[in-house]
Amino acid sequence: MADIDLFRMERMQSLYWWQVEYDLSESGVKPLSIEDLLGGDVDPTEFLRTKLGYPLSEGSPETRERIAGWYPGATSANVTVTNGGSEANHLTLWTLMEPGDRLAFMLPNYLQGWGLGRHYGEATDTFGLKMAEGRWVLDLDQLERAVTPKTKAVMVCTPNNPTGHVLTEEEVSAVVEAAGRVGAWLVCDEIYRGAEVDSDETSPTFWGRYEKVVVTSGLSKAFGMPGLRIGWAVAPENLIEDIWVRHDYTTLTPGMISDILCGVAMEPGRREWILARTRRIIRDHLPRLQEWIRSHGDVFRYVRPTAGAITYVEYDLPIDSTELTERIREEQSVLLVPGDMFGLGRGIRLGFGYDIEHTLKGLARVDEVLRSLS
Repeated sequence: MADIDLFRMERMQSLYWWQVEYDLSESGVKPLSIEDLLGGDVDPTEFLRTKLGYPLSEGSPETRERIAGWYPGATSANVTVTNGGSEANHLTLWTLMEPGDRLAFMLPNYLQGWGLGRHYGEATDTFGLKMAEGRWVLDLDQLERAVTPKTKAVMVCTPNNPTGHVLTEEEVSAVVEAAGRVGAWLVCDEIYRGAEVDSDETSPTFWGRYEKVVVTSGLSKAFGMPGLRIGWAVAPENLIEDIWVRHDYTTLTPGMISDILCGVAMEPGRREWILARTRRIIRDHLPRLQEWIRSHGDVFRYVRPTAGAITYVEYDLPIDSTELTERIREEQSVLLVPGDMFGLGRGIRLGFGYDIEHTLKGLARVDEVLRSLS
């Protein structure tokens, strides 16, 4: 049996999020309830009469059509529904990568793709964002080196986890050009799309920019419904068929209730209401978090996120990020995610999309550890 790397972040969160008093590792916003989602548009009595049989394995036609409507030029034939965005990523890379292939993978990132590239292919090569002149920018030299004739797929995350950076038009073009140079697939994790900090315009999608694009996303982050475990892949029809073949070996289908509620959420009017709610939460909470970050200006380096209820701070302290966050968890019962779980160094990811007063109380405990170190 081939070895697979331990997914350190997911293992850490599954072990500790329910044990600590302050879980600041969450990267979404306060979840919607079913009542919130249904609003006045769906009869709750009719919803309660839903028969709990098997749904269609690829997702219902209405749900896939509504998802496709969020991607200009896509049709329901370009969409397959999965159990969370993580399953969409997994099935996509399982479908694309073969022994001898290499994955070019953007860092920082949710490291699922990094591990799967190493498992299903020969290796994962990385290229990065870097902090320069007060902003995050794509390192074009690293991108050029990472994409080679052996590269089967290039994988990016935008809006980015953990930095909140949205790739610029020039950066998008550079990624497309790099993939096209070697005929690689382009896998774009866009699960934070729709959670913009300053704009009511949804971030651009990679869909339609290149003929070999797969976009993965879902309802967990920007939509505030992680408990539905609904994700999707948007791709050319022939690749959707190949992903479906592998889906038959994993979870087979989405849940019936989740499929129906996804269809409700992706109705265009309802979708925009949900995303407006998410943006309100982010815009209300972020200034409060920034006050705390600025209070540690002698220790932190920080770039304001463009999207998402997460941000990343680099720190200048004589301790690595895993050791620091473990100490904070053990001494103060606060869970944070260390930078090295995203392929970075001395830094931490902060989630601010839930109860901001609770978050700030947790950060007051982090102050105690920071003072002892500095």
